[in-house]
Amino acid sequence: MSQYLLSTFAVDEEPSPAPPPEAMRAMMERIVALEADMDASGTFVFGGHLHGPDAATVVRMNSTELIMTDGPFVESKEHISGFYIINADDLDAALGWAGKVSDCIGRPIEVRPFAATGRLADQFPG
Repeated sequence: MSQYLLSTFAVDEEPSPAPPPEAMRAMMERIVALEADMDASGTFVFGGHLHGPDAATVVRMNSTELIMTDGPFVESKEHISGFYIINADDLDAALGWAGKVSDCIGRPIEVRPFAATGRLADQFPG
């Protein structure tokens, strides 16, 4: 079994009106049901919704000092708004879960397999 990152995206465009409360409630009910299915199948590892890119801080090391700047790292209208880390037998299974997430939230999902999981120190011993 492999792990995959399912990234959800938001696009900063002209402000749109907030969806009606009943539409938000229905979407949240679909997401809660989907996450319950992920749990029951052993698929769900971790997930989260992120604050907007204006809440980011970029940390980089100069040759002699640590430099922190208000983020985001990349200026773009599109940004990651949330993610799931899932266990899946193969890419097709991961794509199936991504389709379910996309159907729930009405946004595209990027699916990427992890090249390695766990601590790098454990994968590249001394």
